Order: sequence, then C-alpha cells, then structure tokens
Amino acid sequence: MQILLAEDDTETAEFVARGLGELGHNVLRARDGADALHFATTENCDVIVLDRMLPAIDGLAILRRIRAAGVETPVLLLTALGRIEDRVEGLEAGADDYLVKPFAFSELAARINALGRRRPLNEAPTQIEAGPLRMDLLARQVWRNDTIVQLQPREFRLLEELMRNSDRVVTRTMLLERVWGFHFDPQTNIVETHISRLRAKLNRDGGADLIETLRGVGYRMRGNA
Repeated sequence: MQILLAEDDTETAEFVARGLGELGHNVLRARDGADALHFATTENCDVIVLDRMLPAIDGLAILRRIRAAGVETPVLLLTALGRIEDRVEGLEAGADDYLVKPFAFSELAARINALGRRRPLNEAPTQIEAGPLRMDLLARQVWRNDTIVQLQPREFRLLEELMRNSDRVVTRTMLLERVWGFHFDPQTNIVETHISRLRAKLNRDGGADLIETLRGVGYRMRGNA
C-alpha cells in the first residue's frame, strides 16, 4: 500500500516509516500540515496516518478540508490526547480510526492493514463469489450453486470475511476484530463455534467442505472447490 505519514516528530516518523517499509509499504512523508494537505489531495494513497498536532495546519483542520474536498481515503489519527472527548472530536472530523501515543508499532501496523482493506461504498461490489458460493451483499442472501443458504447475521458477516479473502488465510485474531469488533482475545471458542455452524449450513446438501482449518493458524475459504 501507499501510506501518507504526516508526523512532525522526526524520531517517531523515521521509526514508523522504517517499520512500514519493512512490511512492504511505500511511505510518503509529510513533515507539516501544509505538506500533508497537499499530498492528501493530490496523491493516490491507500491510508493516511495523520498526527493531530502538526505545524502550519493541525490534523483536525486537514481532516475537515480533505473530507470537504471529497477525499475518502481512510485516515488513522495519531495523538497524545487520549480523552474520550478528544477521540469523539477526531472521529467526527472525519477520522476512521484513532490511536493514542505512545503506541506499539504492531498495533499501528494492524490498524493500517484493517483500514487498507476498506473501500468507499460506491466502489464496493454488491456481490461476491468464491467457488460454488455467491453472496448478494444488498439482499443479504447466499447461494451454494442454486440453493439458498439461510444464515444468521453473524454467520453472514463471518462468511463475507472468508469469501472476501478467498484462498487466503484469515487468522482467528483477524476474525475476532473484523466480525465481532474485539481488539482482544475474549478467551472463548466463539470463532470455532460459529465456523462449525457455518460449515454445517454450507455443507447441508452433501457438498465438499469449502472452509479449510489450518490448525494453530486460522481458516481459508477454498475458492476453487
């Protein structure tokens, strides 16, 4: 991904840029608000990491300006201000996520990856296909070949995540975050239980098992089954 990193603290910016570069991302650095606003509105970035307190133009002002200009790039706001009121203010200004300093780089990288997977609604497909499965996101219906598969809302969301990542491994941690909104391990078998129910419904007519379990790693939807 191409990531715009707007951070005026040189040490922090170099640390983050180096880490993101090691993960294979292309990092475009802005050292003040003017540069950040320019890059955000002229460059094709997948994610913007924006420090709230920047010289020249502060992060909230940048957020409001780029949203007013129609820029829908996901924005992760970095700040030393951790009060609930500060978070709400940032989100209402147009941020998609909020991370308080000091932060762990692993959490920052995970949040950037999560934001990078999002797409604006007007670009998102209304149907997803994986092997014999077809999902209509608007009608909230799933078919295996020509047979409708009746799913509960959480099962639908779980299958959607697996189908969007067809033939790729989706870890238990990723599912907890994306399907249940947990940013921690609840120490339950909630994922395993829902996978078991989903698998039973998909295979009800004797078809091949489409969900592969990779023990100790996660799950993979067989897109070519």
